[in-house]
Amino acid sequence: MKNSNVKTLIRSDLAEAITNEFRVTKFIASEIVEDVLDEISGALINGERVKISGFGTFMVRQKKERTGRNPRTLKKAVITPRKTISFRASPILKKTINEK
Repeated sequence: MKNSNVKTLIRSDLAEAITNEFRVTKFIASEIVEDVLDEISGALINGERVKISGFGTFMVRQKKERTGRNPRTLKKAVITPRKTISFRASPILKKTINEK
């Protein structure tokens, strides 16, 4: 069930927050957001964990090949091995979310 009142935070929102907090141009703020996301992506591509203190840890996990089932046809299908990204929230973030 979708909640139509839930806002999605997007890149431009992050850039706007940086612009307001540090009084830099929106262009510079957008570059900062892109650079941070590129660093995180690059580290994950290299198999590194990305830990942001007080926020959480991103990590790449390897999924093995397994047998699944097509929900429409109920036919068995092989799900190929792949990498996925998981996120584990820090205790501080969990506590903050539960207090709000």
